[in-house]
Amino acid sequence: MELIQQLVNGISLGSIYALIALGYTMVYGIVRLINFAHGDVFMIGSFVGFYAVTMLGVGFFPALLLAMAACAVLGVVIERIAYKPLRNATRIAVLITAIGVSLLIEYVIIYLRGAQPEAYPSTLLSDRNLELFGVVISSQSLFILGTSLVLMVLLQFIVHRTKIGKAMRAVSHDAEAARLMGINVDNTISATFAIGSALAGAAGVIFGIYYTKIDPLMGILPGLKAFVAAVLGGIGIIPGAMVGGAFAWRHRIARQRARLLALARRSGVCHFNSHPHFPAGRIVWQERTRKSVKDGREQWQLGSGRVDFGFPSYWPSPFSLLSSG
Repeated sequence: MELIQQLVNGISLGSIYALIALGYTMVYGIVRLINFAHGDVFMIGSFVGFYAVTMLGVGFFPALLLAMAACAVLGVVIERIAYKPLRNATRIAVLITAIGVSLLIEYVIIYLRGAQPEAYPSTLLSDRNLELFGVVISSQSLFILGTSLVLMVLLQFIVHRTKIGKAMRAVSHDAEAARLMGINVDNTISATFAIGSALAGAAGVIFGIYYTKIDPLMGILPGLKAFVAAVLGGIGIIPGAMVGGAFAWRHRIARQRARLLALARRSGVCHFNSHPHFPAGRIVWQERTRKSVKDGREQWQLGSGRVDFGFPSYWPSPFSLLSSG
């Protein structure tokens, strides 16, 4: 019973990471860009929700909507000012810009309000223990999980059932062909940043309620964990990011991926091969292993192996053109 209780609590926390991971995977699916400022957009959403509650005196849902709106605007501003001029630039230039935007947001907030942490009011959501079949579950955890699931379902509806969702999938498939068909690619990319940033803002408010304490540097670690979740689920695949986020609360995943990256770095050879059942790819490595010492010379042989990661191909990619239109 305790295992079930911890599983529910863990999935509730993982759903927060899933909301952040969705922003990473949506942006990458459209423009092949890792937006490392996304964790700081999450931090901004947390502070907007906090000030909406403490200064405006609103409840949870109005604060959530205000944070989502503010972060959506911020996401569009970041895309228009920082990323749009670098649309055809090298990947390293875009990466450096993303890191620079992240640092800019963090230290502007520290300059404006200081580095001291804040605490969400504990009375914003009632936290009662519910006993179901002998399992004690926090009502706050269930509420957080329910809110996150509603936002994920809403995202799926937007991607698959709306005009902007079809435009996003078309641009992801072939931006030039989409432009020739009359789709405004720039507005579609901005809409993608807006939706992903809005989800990050919602995650910020939920995170603040769950952990109570927030600070200007709070977006670094959750942003990295959400990025791991997005890669684990297959970067660019929305259902994969959801499931990857649901398991991101298990720190062993981060440790396993750290070992994998350390192995790839040590080997000196690491590349991606396509795989029919794993859209996220396959990492194939070659590792030098010491064999023997002969005539004062070290003899080496190459050992090889592979690690498959991602989710099976029956997870539908939202950024693929549907035959049904």
